Amino acid sequence: GDWERIQSIQKGEFILKDGCVDVPKLPGLGIDLDEKELAKYPFQPHDMAGMFDPAGDLQGVQLKTQLDPTEEGLYVPGTSRRLFEVEGLRFGVAICHEGFRYPETVRWAARRGAHVVFHPHWTGSDREGVTLATWGSPEAPYYERAVMCRALENTIYVASVTVTTQFQESATAVIDPSGACVASLPYGEPGVLVADLDLGRATGLLARRFAPDCLGDG
Repeated sequence: GDWERIQSIQKGEFILKDGCVDVPKLPGLGIDLDEKELAKYPFQPHDMAGMFDPAGDLQGVQLKTQLDPTEEGLYVPGTSRRLFEVEGLRFGVAICHEGFRYPETVRWAARRGAHVVFHPHWTGSDREGVTLATWGSPEAPYYERAVMCRALENTIYVASVTVTTQFQESATAVIDPSGACVASLPYGEPGVLVADLDLGRATGLLARRFAPDCLGDG
């Protein structure tokens, strides 16, 4: 379920209504430790992702800044984007709805040198839905094709990670700067996806060519 309201924060742990979570013992857990950001919205839940280095140390967080309409009133949106770097890999994060419907969240990171944008999300359910067989199929929901566009239109990699369900509407996959799916997990099967990335191809060329000054109202 969703995180309970945050009551207070201490170094290295979260204090939640139902108990404590020791962050260093849970590498990969996406939670928010940005005290300055949280101070703006005390006792409010956020949709967030935490970034950990190979040693399991928290390097920072990205709060979801573009909420889905169904999330209004449930979460407080973040107010800024962040770029991360671990062992020479520069990356950003676009959470679920952001990566599908707000291309600006991906382009922001690409224009600042990101090789990859990670895209944690959840589509489908275990109750009912479509049964997919081929990544990017025109008959499938639009999610995978949206992720393909995010990679292609920015000349970067996108690593899109979803929750395993019986009726997934998208796959966990890595999309290269040409928009091709270079690795993916089978639908409905849990697993860990590993892919080799040629960072030299993640030039961000198309993202850097964007000319926002030409989008005036005149």
